[in-house]
Amino acid sequence: MIIDTKKLQKEVLDNKRRHNFNTTDIKFELLLLYGEVNELFKGWLKQDDDNINEELADVGIFLLGISEMLGSDLGKDIVDKIEINKNRIYKNGVKVSKK
Repeated sequence: MIIDTKKLQKEVLDNKRRHNFNTTDIKFELLLLYGEVNELFKGWLKQDDDNINEELADVGIFLLGISEMLGSDLGKDIVDKIEINKNRIYKNGVKVSKK
């Protein structure tokens, strides 16, 4: 299944507006995202698969919302970054600096 991330971003932001959630303060959204990543980590520590999946979704929803708030396209940004990473040189899992 192909996902239209731009459509999802708009849907996430529309939902935030319907519920009177923040739609302008990026710093606040990043703090909330940090909290969701922490909840994901706690679920992983407990090996609670249902909670892990829900928290992964929450992290994704926050990323989509932040991307829409910034006028970005998260799907395109991910595809572009994957291409950049393909061309990077790593040694023992660490990026080698180009000189």
